[in-house]
Amino acid sequence: MQTIITHSDKGQRLAKRLIEAGLEATIIRSPKNYDQLWAENKALIFIGALGICVREIAPFLKDKKTDPAVINIDANGQFVQPVVSGHLGGANELACSLSKRMGAQPVITTVSDTSRLWALDALPARFNWKMECSGNLTRLMAAFVNGRKTALLLEARDKGTLFLETELPSHVDLFLKGSAVNPGDYQLIIAITPFLYDFGTKAIFYRPPMLHAGIGCQRDLLFDEFEKLLLDGFQQKGISPLSLASLGTVELKKNEPAFLKLSEKWNIPLRYFSGDELSKYKVPNPSERVREMTGSAGVAEASAMHLANNTLLIEKTKGHVADKNFTYAVAIDRRFERKGFVEIVGAGPGDPELISVKGKRMLQAADYILYAGSLVPRELTNYAKPGCVVESSAGMDLMLQMKSMKRFYDRGLLIVRLHTGDPCIYGAIQEQMNIMDQWGWQYHITPGISSFQAAAAALKSQFTIPEEVQTIVLTRGEGRTLMPEREQLHKLAESLSTMCIYLSAAIAVKVQQELLTHYPPETPVAVCYKLTWKDEKIYRCTLDTLVQTVEENNLKMTTLIVVGKAIDNRSGFSKLYDPSFTHEFREGIKAESREHGE
Repeated sequence: MQTIITHSDKGQRLAKRLIEAGLEATIIRSPKNYDQLWAENKALIFIGALGICVREIAPFLKDKKTDPAVINIDANGQFVQPVVSGHLGGANELACSLSKRMGAQPVITTVSDTSRLWALDALPARFNWKMECSGNLTRLMAAFVNGRKTALLLEARDKGTLFLETELPSHVDLFLKGSAVNPGDYQLIIAITPFLYDFGTKAIFYRPPMLHAGIGCQRDLLFDEFEKLLLDGFQQKGISPLSLASLGTVELKKNEPAFLKLSEKWNIPLRYFSGDELSKYKVPNPSERVREMTGSAGVAEASAMHLANNTLLIEKTKGHVADKNFTYAVAIDRRFERKGFVEIVGAGPGDPELISVKGKRMLQAADYILYAGSLVPRELTNYAKPGCVVESSAGMDLMLQMKSMKRFYDRGLLIVRLHTGDPCIYGAIQEQMNIMDQWGWQYHITPGISSFQAAAAALKSQFTIPEEVQTIVLTRGEGRTLMPEREQLHKLAESLSTMCIYLSAAIAVKVQQELLTHYPPETPVAVCYKLTWKDEKIYRCTLDTLVQTVEENNLKMTTLIVVGKAIDNRSGFSKLYDPSFTHEFREGIKAESREHGE
């Protein structure tokens, strides 16, 4: 819940403007029930003098961890200032959002923001981590913003660690193993890890949800002693329970009171699986008795392996509560593990600035970049960090590419396989993923802007026309790579859609011949060479002069042929912005109402 508090007519009008701009909030004028508003609201937005705001909230300030976000806006809507709970309460973020709605200036005064440093207290909410501190958090955060020597330990891989790794301040040293950190060399240690370390009173730990615990027990296990022994066991094994993402057990135990209470108290889900599901796992410590009762030779181990899609970090460990036995096992979620990993990145059509933000971060973090040198500008590899190995795959066959990546994967390093455009469109990644699957590698795809999108932008054209052309065909002509009979160009041409033809400049004669079976000779064509590159060239012609255009300009590689009447079209209007068209965000106005000015 958010409330706008105002004391003047001008403030009231500004508040209504914010609501009309999409802000979900209630407007209250000169309230008396501040204690209730303070308790019930996530954010309080004051419009008026800052002094009035400060005096009215002062009696209710308690703790930045629990206080609502408070924003103050001047009555003219020129400045938006977070007053309290800038990071933890989200006041800074809300102030920036409100400023954009109003065209105002956000006034952010927190040191980490003005210094362009990480907001350490905001990282948990941003990246779904849990935080614990071995010393005085305020003093440690002050050490960071004051530029004191800091160690950053990353023993996980997720969106948050990628952000930290690629936005590293100059006073921060990066470590990938806790054993390599010498606490005596640093005034602050920031550790993103599920493991326990004794770094004295100078560490801030962030716990990613990357551990999965499998559990099994005899019926009616006493909870309090079970929980204590489990926590003691985690402590002895050197892992933090704050990094637990889930608990798992066999379906037979889904209603076990101790397990249900643990799930509720620790606020992590309890998942259960059939004996058949768990029996597929070859566990290190099988039990025939457990197999007879549940169908699985090891409930705890198999559950942890199933949840994490990984081998075990902690094998089956036994515990005893009164006359009852229980077991647990732990595995690291394979997606978070800081081991060898391949990110297949779409480079976009060529311009280094058209790569996605995530793609750029991956290039900045990579230990090895293998890029398609015949199609991707080398300038994109300039994002690589010092020490990163960069190689072109232009002269490599498939197995040589895979062996080149394997050198780095086996060392637990991050590899970026950089493909042109979007790697899922004629990117030849399927055969690479096939081998990665066989080798059990972890990989992910970051999409990129395809050349057909760059062509539309360069041509200043929308490739669809309302009620005339509603289909875009991405295809290629038949050259050395055979095309299925149903996808021959002359068959696709029957639809008269906008057609974007890849990898076909060298067979322009055949392309023109097949398209002319259905497209009129005067159909607009754009032959696009090296879209968004420095030496980009675009040749407009008609279908009957396609071959002539290609041959006269000696076009062969990195050329996209676009065919269709949508090129340069300006006719036809969609219903989206028609005043009479009703959709989820706007009620249409009937024609007779418009005629009468209603």
